[in-house]
Order: sequence, then C-alpha cells, then structure tokens
Amino acid sequence: MKATVEKLEKNRVILEVEVEAPRLEQALDKAYRKLVRQVNIPGFRRGKAPRFILERYMGKEPLYHEAMDIVIPSAYREAVEETKIEPIDQPEVEIVQAEEGRPLIFKATVDVKPEVQLGQYKGIPVERPEVKVTDEDVEAFLKRLQERFAQLKDVEEGSLQEGDTAIIDFKGEVEGQDYPGLKGENYPLEIGSGTFIRGFEAQLVGAKVDEEREVKVTFPADYHRQELAGKEAVFAVKIRGIKRKQLAPLDDEFAKDVSEYETLEELKEDIRERLREEQEQRAAAEVRRQVIEKAVANAAVELPPVLVERRIGYLINDMAWRLQSQGVSLEQLMERSGKTWEQLKEDLRPQAEKDVKTDLVLEAIAKAEGMEATQEDVDREIEKMAQLLQQPVEKVRERMENNLDGLRYDIIINKTIEYLVSNSIPADGGGPEDVRSGADSSGADQ
Repeated sequence: MKATVEKLEKNRVILEVEVEAPRLEQALDKAYRKLVRQVNIPGFRRGKAPRFILERYMGKEPLYHEAMDIVIPSAYREAVEETKIEPIDQPEVEIVQAEEGRPLIFKATVDVKPEVQLGQYKGIPVERPEVKVTDEDVEAFLKRLQERFAQLKDVEEGSLQEGDTAIIDFKGEVEGQDYPGLKGENYPLEIGSGTFIRGFEAQLVGAKVDEEREVKVTFPADYHRQELAGKEAVFAVKIRGIKRKQLAPLDDEFAKDVSEYETLEELKEDIRERLREEQEQRAAAEVRRQVIEKAVANAAVELPPVLVERRIGYLINDMAWRLQSQGVSLEQLMERSGKTWEQLKEDLRPQAEKDVKTDLVLEAIAKAEGMEATQEDVDREIEKMAQLLQQPVEKVRERMENNLDGLRYDIIINKTIEYLVSNSIPADGGGPEDVRSGADSSGADQ
C-alpha cells in the first residue's frame, strides 16, 4: 500500500491511498460471499450462485460498493499511521480508481490537528500564594465544628432568633390561588439559612411558639417554576416550635467526642496540619493554573472550527447535566433567559476556544518533550482508582479496558503540566523548588 499527503489551506489535507490489486480482489470476494447469501437467483439455491452469475443478475456496482466498505476503512487507518497525520474529523472519501485487476486508489480529504508554534514554556515566572495557617484560622475551624455538632434544644420561652430552627406549618397563595409545593407541616427551617424565598425567614424573626404570621414575598424573576417567577405570594405561617443550638464547650471532652484525639491541643494540631495541606493544594493548583495559562498565551495556533464546535457541544451537554441535577432543564433555562440556541453557543464560544487552544498547546509541549504514558504509569493510575472506588484492581482494570487511550492521554497531559511546574521560576527570582514545593501534580485545574 502507498500513501501520500497533499497539504491544503487551514489544516486540511488530501490523503491519497493506493491499495494493491490482490487486496481489492480479496475484498470483492468477501463482498460476493456476503451478497450471494442475501438474494434469490432463479435456478440456484441461496448462496450457491457463482460470482459471475451474481454480477450479471444484480450488476457490479453493489459488489464494488460492499468491497469499498470492507477495504477503505482499514486502508485509511493504515495510511494515517504511515503518514503520521492526526485527523480531527471524519474524512471525505473520493474513489479515484476501482477496477478489477488494478490497484484501488482513493482520496481522503480530512481536517488534521494544526501545527502549534510554541513560545516560552520553560522558566515561566509564577507567583506562589503564601502558605500560612494562623491561630485565627484554627479557631474558626473549631467554631464550625461546634456548629456542626451543636445540639438543638427546645425554646420554651422567648422569641425566634437568627440561627434558630423554627418548626412551622405554612401555606402559600399566589393571586389568591393555592399552588402545589407552597405548603407544609412541621417543617424545620433554620432562620438565616436562605432555604426559602428571600425575605421569608427574616419576617419570622421575633415570633413566639404558637404565633401565626402573614409573610409576603416575591419570587425571583428566574425562579425555576416559570408560572411563579416574578409573582408575589402570601404565606400563612404558624410557629409550632423553636429549637436553638447549644454549643459544647471547647475542651478535651469536645475533642474526644468529635475526633480520635484525647485532648483539645492534639485536635488543634491536627486541624492546623489539615489547613496547611489544603493551602498547599490550593497554592499548587494556582501555580499549575499560571504555568498553563502563560504557556498557552505564549503559543500561536489556528483553531480548527470543528474542534471549537465540538467543545461547544461538550459545554452545552455539561451545562444540561448540571442543571438536571438541580431539577431544571436546559430548555427551561433558555426559555427564561430568552436566548436562542445560537446565542447560547456564541456565549460559550470564548470558553470553548480557550479550552481547545489549551489542549493543543499542552499536546504540542508533550510531543516536543517526548512525554509518554508507560505501562507502569497506567498500572499506578488504575491502582489509585481501585483504592478510591474501594474495588479490586482487576475489576477496575477490566472496566477501563475500553478507555485506556483516554487514560494514557490524561497521564501524558498531567506529566506535561508537572514538567511546566518543575521548570517554572518564582516571580520574585527564587529557584524552581520554591515554586513546586508542596505541589500536587496529579492533575490540571483548567
């Protein structure tokens, strides 16, 4: 087989492939054996008619069409591998020659990955956020622990305050009509949590047990139930009970109750270390963000429209999935915003273009630096997944069998980002180790 590449404009090429005649003949024979079983030819049992009879009965065109479907896909893949082009879309195929006894010649016009002109990506100056845990940070964490493990005690006397939990019965009307979902009994509502429509909770502050109040609110213009969006509602609310948080004192007993430690000082040290690790992770993520952003900004590449459109589709699908998890459909959001699909796509285009350029630049750096995903790398990642999922390694390996290319790609990109971080320098002129200290190079925060 022979393959040649002719470059066209804008990252488009014509791949001309010549397939040897014997291979075409084998494909024609396979096509004959398939088609002869599908037709009834007078005078012959199904599947027994000779090839020349089949050709005379139905013509050569169906035979050659079937043979092309057999030989061209595999020949195209081999030609792509031989010429080392990187297609990013499906090819447009044109048959140039398909005659018995002669080589098959076809042309495949296809968009390929564009050439990236890399700029500076080594020695990129970055600012690493300071990692510093203060006593105030530790105390704030302890305060949140107090809140989390606080006990709710009934308030027999006194009125409802911010932070209390009110046990309420409520029933709402809009324009004098009841609506499903606007009523409830013995509902626990934390005042100040923002659980209900804005203004609802504030109007209950000061109420006492068994008191009834009328609460008036206005639904937001973007409320997920369109029939209520922007409308005023009147709620009849009765306070059935009031519960108030009782915070445990910060002492050794508290430490024993909420952790594995015996003393409050041990708990504080653990909190300090956890906060330090969180800050280290955020600092490392910020360094990765900076080196990626600057390496991409320093490079030049013509973005293929097909990749940008594909990325826009991915962003739309991701948006739809996130909205669905909130009980809202993308169609509902579009209807409320008054935007067309074309407007939504244009809104997402800048992010899509940024994502595509980032991918192309990181891939180009990986290629320039010879980044590879070894079998050891793959095994290590599968073991990490198994630990995370708490499943046997072999089970995870079996599930990943059809996605190993994607896993290898992720490994290579992560190695590339780690390389950028390792070769970056602090903006203040320090050494590379000052930048990557504490960095977690397990992935990119893009």
